[in-house]
Amino acid sequence: MAMNNEELYPVGNQEPSQLPFPRPGETKAPGVVTTRDYDRNMDACRCVDYGDDGSATWPRSAPRSTSRRTTPRDEENDSPIEEVRLTVPPTDDPTQPALTFRTWVLGLASCVLLSFVNQFFNYRQNPLTLSSAVAQIGVLPIGKLMAATLPSKTIKVPLTGWSFSLNPGPFTLKEHVLITIFASSGAGGVYAVHIITSVKAFYHKDLHIIAAFLLSQTTQMMGYGWAGLFRKYLVESPYMWWPSNLVLVSVFRALHDDEKRPRRGTTRFHFFLIVFISSFVYYIVPGFLFPSIMNISILCLIWKDSITVHQIGSGLKGMGIGAFTFDWNTVAAFLGSPLATPAFAIINVLVGFVIMVYVVLPIFYWGNIYNAKKFPIISQNVFDSEGKPYNISRILNSKTFDINLDEYNNYSKLYLSIFFAFTYGLNFASLTATISHVALFHGKTIWRNMIKAKEGMQNNFEDVHTRLMQKNYKPVPQWWFHIILILVVGLAIFACEGFDKQLQLPWWGVLLACLLAFTFTLPVGIIQAMTNNQVGLNVITELVIGYFYPGKPLANVAFKTYGYISMSQALSFLSDFKLGHYMKIPPRSMFVAQLVGTIVASTVYFSTAWWLLNSIENICNPDLLPEGSPWTCPSDNVFYNASIIWGVVGPRRMFADLGFYPELYWFFLIGVLCSLFSWLLRKLFPNTKWIEYINTPVILSATSLMPPARSINYTSWVIVGLFFNLYVYRRYKGWWARHNYILSAGLDAGIAFLGVALFFTLQTKDIYGPEWWGLDSSDHCSLAICPTAPGVVARGCPVL
Repeated sequence: MAMNNEELYPVGNQEPSQLPFPRPGETKAPGVVTTRDYDRNMDACRCVDYGDDGSATWPRSAPRSTSRRTTPRDEENDSPIEEVRLTVPPTDDPTQPALTFRTWVLGLASCVLLSFVNQFFNYRQNPLTLSSAVAQIGVLPIGKLMAATLPSKTIKVPLTGWSFSLNPGPFTLKEHVLITIFASSGAGGVYAVHIITSVKAFYHKDLHIIAAFLLSQTTQMMGYGWAGLFRKYLVESPYMWWPSNLVLVSVFRALHDDEKRPRRGTTRFHFFLIVFISSFVYYIVPGFLFPSIMNISILCLIWKDSITVHQIGSGLKGMGIGAFTFDWNTVAAFLGSPLATPAFAIINVLVGFVIMVYVVLPIFYWGNIYNAKKFPIISQNVFDSEGKPYNISRILNSKTFDINLDEYNNYSKLYLSIFFAFTYGLNFASLTATISHVALFHGKTIWRNMIKAKEGMQNNFEDVHTRLMQKNYKPVPQWWFHIILILVVGLAIFACEGFDKQLQLPWWGVLLACLLAFTFTLPVGIIQAMTNNQVGLNVITELVIGYFYPGKPLANVAFKTYGYISMSQALSFLSDFKLGHYMKIPPRSMFVAQLVGTIVASTVYFSTAWWLLNSIENICNPDLLPEGSPWTCPSDNVFYNASIIWGVVGPRRMFADLGFYPELYWFFLIGVLCSLFSWLLRKLFPNTKWIEYINTPVILSATSLMPPARSINYTSWVIVGLFFNLYVYRRYKGWWARHNYILSAGLDAGIAFLGVALFFTLQTKDIYGPEWWGLDSSDHCSLAICPTAPGVVARGCPVL
């Protein structure tokens, strides 16, 4: 991702089925699920069914790990990875249908719905992201209903020899997996839409609709090529085991066990309906009637005229001390559902947040480091040397859309708020911290498994799951992937070079981005397949094109997207292929579901964005929007400023010898040293339990989402997360095991449906709520954005 601070380490944005479990007493990255983890935490996978009294019942499909003893012969016939042996059954039923009429209907509907809702809410003040877990839970009863009611009549497709049945029998596990794969395509987002929004809403430039559409499609589809090139190594190898998929396997198996309604209780689906309806009804209060309860600052309400108090108390523009919310969307807006993040990860985020916001920020701001007092204490905007918003139009050539160096030298260098500047430094540190963390804690394991995987390739991977897949299903021909890669690269060059070169990136830039993606997909994939850690390429791609081709904002973001996002997409496809490998989904059915889902999702994301950008007047411009309007585009605003920093001005004029922040490059070294310090702590104090939970990359990247995330998003997220995943988990484990993730999905879904309903019924007519003081969705801390340096003039602020 761009240094827009959104996706380097989205700790809080993981799906419930992808949660890492810590294992005290052993050094491993979060996300590596181990034998003892499954004995202790299997209830989090919903493989344990807890009664109301807390007693546990283990379903037949998920036997206790202690009940199965393996021998070397078992390992040879099963999987060499113990965690896989304990979770994935070494069996298959090839007669079970997968890509059926029900799969197409429910899969495409889920894909379209999630794509539309996620892009629709992405432009709003509090974005909402629906994960595929919502569809995973919601489609199960619908699929069973279709199986019970649809006729089994066979329908022939005219002019072809194809035929299909509306109802091939009971709703199967394989259908459910493929539907979720469709839904995950819609939940993943299309990063290139940020580029389109920046051009139209911020730079106020025209962009050809076909160029924009091709950009959206090619950046998502290019990953198929890299996935095809490396799938034999990263999917068929039993040593590339993708730990997060094991929890997915457990969830699917648990959902397909027969569930009886407990005495004086509800089934999971009935509980989901109750939460969904309650969330739907309640959200009309913060979403329409009383938006002020989304952001409440006690300190600002008491001290109304103090800049310092507003900086400390504002949850939107300040440190958020004493700020709180009564809105679930504010809680989950940027970091995802706190219910879906384990307590140890929340605590690591809390430590990083407290150190950065409550320790480092006050020292550097009130110490006036980097002239911090000239600018707001926390802001994602860029400024000139006088503390005024940077007039980007002064340094951009209107015709060529690149930097005018003479004007830039006569005007001003680019300045950031102290918090925004340090966020970039922390992103540098978190990149090197992740690499060094994986090397220090897992280097030997990765190297050993790589050697085994290489030997396995020579023996055609003697693994039961690979043998079953090869025996029962036709593989996907390699040339399918090659054709897609060649076609997509050609279309990408056409999109960048054609249409008057609106995207600025030359053909060699596209090929260089492809080279970076090709180079890093395998090593990064190996790390992710063993540790659940993905190393982001956003810093590398921005630096490379920033030095090679400075002064070109769209070239910078396009290069970054083709280089980083195509690799990230490839790893997402490979992870899904591994899930299909474990669940014994026909490979060609998986390929079709992924391909169609990606094309449909990219089209819906693009269409929704294009429609909103052309239909909502002054979208993304809070100064011109009506009071109460939610269309403030916080994520796109950060992306736009990042395109100025890395593209227009360039890394050399920001962070090197020509810039104001050259010291931030030292954070690359700081990241390595922090991981080394954490490793030494564990070596020196191997029996100190709390040290086992320290995760340096998570701590360093804790505030990487700020901005656009605000302090109130973090504080409320931490409070809710610790309450459910620490207190409730320990005191009411039976309730937590049955209802925690479903509560999360129901709250998200209720807000999504009412938010869309409010837009189409009222907000399209510019009705955002009743005219009263409660309509103000700010936190009444207007002075929090004010500079405190003497003589600096800012709109709405006193001059000191």
